[in-house]
Amino acid sequence: MITALLLFWPALAALLVLLIKGEGAKKVAFIATLVEFAIALFAIVNFVPDATTQFALDMPWMERAGIGFTIGMDGISLLMVLLTTFLVPLIVLSSFKHDYKNPHVFYALVLFMQTGLIGVFVAMDAFLFYFFWEVALIPIYFIAAIWGGARRIPVTFKFFIYTIFGSLFMLAAFVYLYFQTAGTELAAHSSNVNAFYQLTLDSATQSWIFWFLFLAFAIKMPVFPFHTWQPDTYTESPTQATMLLAGIMLKMGIYGVLRWLLPVVPLGVSQWADLVLVLSIIGIVYGSIIAIRQRDMKRLIAYSSIAHVGLIAAGIFTLNEQGLQGGVIQMLSHGINVVGLFFIVDIIFRRTNTREIANLGGITQTTPALSIMFLTLLMGSVALPLTNGFIGEFLLLSGVFQYNHYFGAVAGLTIILGAVYMLRMFQGVMFGTKSEATEGFADLTFHEKAVLIPLVIMVFWIGLFPNTFLSISEPAVGQLLSIINR
Repeated sequence: MITALLLFWPALAALLVLLIKGEGAKKVAFIATLVEFAIALFAIVNFVPDATTQFALDMPWMERAGIGFTIGMDGISLLMVLLTTFLVPLIVLSSFKHDYKNPHVFYALVLFMQTGLIGVFVAMDAFLFYFFWEVALIPIYFIAAIWGGARRIPVTFKFFIYTIFGSLFMLAAFVYLYFQTAGTELAAHSSNVNAFYQLTLDSATQSWIFWFLFLAFAIKMPVFPFHTWQPDTYTESPTQATMLLAGIMLKMGIYGVLRWLLPVVPLGVSQWADLVLVLSIIGIVYGSIIAIRQRDMKRLIAYSSIAHVGLIAAGIFTLNEQGLQGGVIQMLSHGINVVGLFFIVDIIFRRTNTREIANLGGITQTTPALSIMFLTLLMGSVALPLTNGFIGEFLLLSGVFQYNHYFGAVAGLTIILGAVYMLRMFQGVMFGTKSEATEGFADLTFHEKAVLIPLVIMVFWIGLFPNTFLSISEPAVGQLLSIINR
């Protein structure tokens, strides 16, 4: 019942928001997202940290075909649901100073997208997973295409084509796997996740299925060289859409790898893991170097995201506990840090009408609150000890080193390069003499603090007390490894 409530509440709230004209829409949307977060907290409190799927609901959908409306949460799912329900209220709150045309449509789309995201994380049926995978795409497409920047139409169309292209390969793989399953008295086959886990396919079959699934997930993450849609989409989208894309939506791809790729085609994974690690590590170095050369703050953070996701992908494909646990905790940390950083860029842009680092400077002279929160989120992003980023990167690099020392050495460059582009940005924007754009720059308002303070708290909570979250995912990760190594 809890999972169903988490899934359907945002959709019901979206329908209500559509009926509300004017400024009331954002307030109702914000309250609805707070209710959703409260439901997620209730699930956390009642969750038993073991490897089972909890709060499950299994109802017939297309019963004669063996396709069910099967939802539930294990530790990995629960953390992704927690991340989504924690960030969406802050994303909605961050938009209150923006005057979006047709706000009731904008906030309804955000809520519909939240339904799609939650659906991806709780689906335990392949076709239900695919359904919500596509549901999550439609709202963000319209948000970016309607309220984005000057180049929004071609950029959003490219993003849509990339994602749909990958999704079709995933669907083809799911259809093939479905026809390989044994059925029941009612249906000849099943699309339940456990039925997929029980398949014993030969190595050649698993090899091509691996690429069909990996292509869909790699585009969404994105992993080099499937990343070319990302920087332009992040830059041209309105800030709240960028937050949804970077903070939550890219986690769909990583989660898909954990739930549907690694345990379903382990022989395919073992064949291609080295290549995926090479691509991921290239993404770390490539994304970091391009980020160093960026003059636009938003574009810099977009490329930094490619580097961070590259490390997460590399750690996950090591198929050891450190890499998998590091990937899960780093998904949380990256979501928190990147949403905070994009919001700070939005604050600076609204006050100065520029995101160019060269046109800024001296902001820290009159903004103690902004300076502290900006630096805290930045330190989390560069993995300073005692911050959230350190825990994930330590586990990920430990996993990669355990897999291959040379891969680990190159992947470790993420710490150095990350510090270079992030500190360069902070120095150029916050220090030095004031520019014409930053004269009279005001510190954070109460509303802006309300968005940033919870994010800063989570930077230190995950950094100081990581077992709060690692203990939730550990049994599920152990179960995943046992399925992979069976």
